[in-house]
This record gives sequence, C-alpha cells and structure tokens, in this order.
Amino acid sequence: MHRLSRLIVLIPVSILVLCAGFVRVQAEGTPMDLIVQADLAFMTRYVPEDMNQAMSLYEAVLPDLDTLPVVMQAYVLNRLSQLCYEMTTFSAGDTPEDEALFEKGKAYGLQSLRLNAQFAAQENDNFKNALSCVTDAAALHWTASNWGKVLGMNPLQGLIQQGSVLALFSRSIDVDPRYWGASASSSLGSLLVMLPGPLGGDDEAGLALIHSSIASDASYLSNRVILAQYWGFTYGYLGNLTGIRDADLIEHELGIVLDADIGDWPFWNRNAKRLAQELLDQLHAME
Repeated sequence: MHRLSRLIVLIPVSILVLCAGFVRVQAEGTPMDLIVQADLAFMTRYVPEDMNQAMSLYEAVLPDLDTLPVVMQAYVLNRLSQLCYEMTTFSAGDTPEDEALFEKGKAYGLQSLRLNAQFAAQENDNFKNALSCVTDAAALHWTASNWGKVLGMNPLQGLIQQGSVLALFSRSIDVDPRYWGASASSSLGSLLVMLPGPLGGDDEAGLALIHSSIASDASYLSNRVILAQYWGFTYGYLGNLTGIRDADLIEHELGIVLDADIGDWPFWNRNAKRLAQELLDQLHAME
C-alpha cells in the first residue's frame, strides 16, 4: 500500500534526519540535497507556500537531471507532474493558468515515460502497445491525470486523444492497482461513466471501477467524492451538469468524507473534504 510516508525513497535516513525541520530552504546544494529539501516541502504541500517550495526545488534539479540514476530522474519528473496537477486545486476553477500547469504536468509525465527506451521507440507508432513496456505506475497515473484535464478543457481535442488517457490509466492499474489510494481506478471509472458509448464509455464498468477503488483503500477519501460526483449527478454530452441521479448516495458518501479523519493522505483528504462540502451545497441548491 502506498502512503505519503513511504514515498520518500532511495534517500538515506541519516540525511532526512539532518534536514528535518528545514523545509523552507534556498535551492542550493547537490541534486540529491535539493531532492531531500523538496521531499520535506512535499509532505506539507497542502500549505500553498510549501507546494510552491517543493515545485521550485524539484525544478532546480532539472539542469543536472541526467547526472542522476534513471530511477531518480523518474522520481523527480513524476513528482513535478504530480505537483503541476495538484497546484491547480488551489484555484477557483479551470483557469488559463491551470491549463498551463496541466500541459506542463503532461510534459513532465511524458518525459518520465520516455526514460523507458522501449516506450520511447514505440510511442509514435502505437501508443497503447508502447505502454505495455512501462512499469512505472506514478508516471502513467500523473501523465493521464494531467492529459485528461487538458482534454476536458479542449473537448474537440479530447475526441481524438481520449483513448490515450484511458490507456494510461488502464496500464497504471495493471502495473499497481493500489498506487495512490487506487485512484487510477476511480479516475478511469469516472471517465467511463462520463464518456458516451461510441467514445468508449461504459457506465457499468465505470461504476465497478469506482467501487473497487473505495474497497481497495477506504482511507483515500477522494474516491468517495468521485462516486458522489460522477454517479450521484447526471451530465450531458459535453460534461455539463444536467441533474441528480441519486441524492441519497451523494448525501451518504459525502457525509462519510466529511466525518472522516485526514489520516494518511494530508493533501488529498483535505481537498476531498473541501470538494465534498461544495458538492453538498450544489445538491441542496438543486433540490
């Protein structure tokens, strides 16, 4: 099971102890020094200043990225892809700045995937087949997350490229179904629920995936929010909200979210609670 406390990998414990308590530091030192500092800021990134600090520190590694082992190059790029996605949660809605972050996060994710020579060689010929060579769940997941958001803001582009996002999430589940609170399953499930059948949508399969994500890690509250949001409400062809499918389900799932502890997911569970309250307010306004 992946927890935030286990995501600082390949870093000597002695270095972490020496750096403890010094999150807001200057971007100085060796690439590994910067990664340690960034990891510390990452742990409290629900504070916007720490989120920005983590992003700046990981990006400070990029000029020397190719001096690191490939596994550490992927680690930095995956963290940057993730942070680009997460930074947008601080905004009031999908803004041009958000879209720029999603594009940047997608680019970091693809750069990480291309560290796999087999993927890089096959990517342009057959993207789905190329993904079968990839075993990095983080790169797959955050590339899909950012790319999916880009397509959500550009529906016509989405008609052409949505299959790539579905394939990325599907491969992430194949590689590690429990990665990041099993959120690839809920993400893929929500897409299958939202997409029309001709574009690959499948309500039954999508709902099963969302339920599977909750069963896999009930402590990751965002999965319940996705169930309430994408199954509790109904949407039109272009993703516009059209009505309520199951008000009782919305109340039940979001009530669990609001009553739950923050637990092992300090950033994402805080975000889930905020979204849960917004969705409940939306439900009550529609009733």
